[in-house]
Amino acid sequence: MLTWKINEEKDYRKIREEVFIKEQGFQEEFDEIDQYATHITLYVNQEVIGCGRVFSSLSSTSYTLGRLAILKAYRAQGYGETLVKLLEEQVKKLGGKEIILHAQVRAIPFYEKLGYEKCSEIEMEEHVPHMYMKKAIL
Repeated sequence: MLTWKINEEKDYRKIREEVFIKEQGFQEEFDEIDQYATHITLYVNQEVIGCGRVFSSLSSTSYTLGRLAILKAYRAQGYGETLVKLLEEQVKKLGGKEIILHAQVRAIPFYEKLGYEKCSEIEMEEHVPHMYMKKAIL
């Protein structure tokens, strides 16, 4: 059974430590944004499998989506798409009209499939190439 929760710090930290720190080698994973972002954690049969966050960015109607992570055993099963849709719904509830994200280059096709468009050149974040993407929320 698929469920989700908002702002479960212990659970989203667990996922991000596993995916971004242990698996991908990021060092600067947690930041001050965690204190005010809205976090969604995704569960299958009450086991946490993924997370993501959104927060107000450039204006009152622009939000940033980030720290999207799904445990390796649950990837390519539609859970990432479900999580993005839940985060987009959260942005709509907050009055957002646009979402911006800083995607790892290897994840760009995933985001393009969900309607996001590239809007920057490739740049490095720590040791991984990233690109900004955006999507209007209607």
